[in-house]
Amino acid sequence: MPLRFDLGYARLPDRFFARVKPTPVAAPAILAVNEALGAELGLCPEELHDPAVWAGNAIPEGAEPIALAYAGHQFGGLVPQLGDGRAILLGEAVARDGRRLDVQLKGSGRTPFSRGGDGRAAVGPVLREFLVSEAMHALGVPTTRALAAVSTGERVYRERVLPGAIVTRVAASHLRVGTFQYFAIRRDHEALAILVRHALSRHHPDALEAPNHALALLERVIDAQAALVARWLGLGFVHGVMNTDNTSISGETIDYGPCAFLDAFDPSRHFSSIDQHGRYAFARQPGIAMWNLARLAEALLPLVDPDEPRAIALATERVDAFPQRFEARYAEVLRRKLGLASAEEGDLELGRAFLALLAEARADHTLAFRALPRWVEGEARALDEAGLAPERLAAWLEGYRARLGRDGSRAAEQAAMMRDSNPAFLPRNHRVEEALAAAAEGDLGPFERLRRVLARPYDEQPEATDLAAPPGPEQWQYATFCGT
Repeated sequence: MPLRFDLGYARLPDRFFARVKPTPVAAPAILAVNEALGAELGLCPEELHDPAVWAGNAIPEGAEPIALAYAGHQFGGLVPQLGDGRAILLGEAVARDGRRLDVQLKGSGRTPFSRGGDGRAAVGPVLREFLVSEAMHALGVPTTRALAAVSTGERVYRERVLPGAIVTRVAASHLRVGTFQYFAIRRDHEALAILVRHALSRHHPDALEAPNHALALLERVIDAQAALVARWLGLGFVHGVMNTDNTSISGETIDYGPCAFLDAFDPSRHFSSIDQHGRYAFARQPGIAMWNLARLAEALLPLVDPDEPRAIALATERVDAFPQRFEARYAEVLRRKLGLASAEEGDLELGRAFLALLAEARADHTLAFRALPRWVEGEARALDEAGLAPERLAAWLEGYRARLGRDGSRAAEQAAMMRDSNPAFLPRNHRVEEALAAAAEGDLGPFERLRRVLARPYDEQPEATDLAAPPGPEQWQYATFCGT
């Protein structure tokens, strides 16, 4: 069964995109396919394993390739025109359950938005996006997903010559804060209204009955971003490039270029080689999310109310609610990580106090939370393995023990909740780099092994304990790169 396309965005006015076909490549070959996602889309194995489709050499029936227009604040500076410079949307496919999902080829050649770039991608960044986005999905984080990765048989030129590749990305949509900024900058209020209605129809059809579509959309996006960033923090995830063009309206994680995960816990840690001042450091992510939402609110002001002061007041009221909404979501995340089924007012502070102890000791974030259920079950020295000697935790553990007692659940139930909420396996930065380095040399074995383990991140997998182990001190020099 082929992909079933039901096009929506390509039916909007032409100024929303550029019609452009992928540039064919010399010798496409499959690197990886996502069997489970392919089944959700109703793809037969023959089509899923056809490299010509995912390289852009053959356009699926019903697709109408386009590159989307958008703007964006990049590291705080506004760029009025960005757009899909190396990505082409084939169209919206209808999954078996009726969901509409964007299917996009990333690395598929130049578009009118390439700004002098080659429109291509290398094997390393393509497989990073495949590996980490699918790991995030398995971890329960809203995310774009990877359907296929193909090598192109061609070379791309970055700091050195690299083998080329293309990833097929699937998303609830590719609408971004920057999409709205693009039309706001141009004072194209008609296009803004069309875009708002399209976004609500796609993501929040129930809100189409709201008296003010712009405010309804802003509120929904604020909720989605609060929930998303809370999930990131619970996993020690650092996005790395939280520009407004990488802030998805759907609340999905998008763009896995310079992302990384904390090993030793350090709230100020950032990894991106181009983030010179730590704008997107781990602990700054909630504040940056709010900043990005303020930019969305600014873009929507003409539709909020014709009276500008009133529009500003209404939009500001919504954006100012973000910290409270985020903290409520983050408290939920921390409760589950601590094994608490009930809610008390001090739970957020309890979780943050534990994180402060991790930061003080530079203890491993993932191992520390994974050790907690063992401590709850009576293993007194369980936290030692994460670099947290119980004597340093004595006061906190006393308060935690009392809170567990008030929770009303049995220790076994609390431990089970923690194991379901604290992964044993993450895409450890050094393991990801090892897998990508091997893949660049033609060995996909480490990539496939890591991919299999990360598909079950909450399960104990004794045969893969090496993939759960943190790196040595060299992790403090670890840096990530966008791959563009």
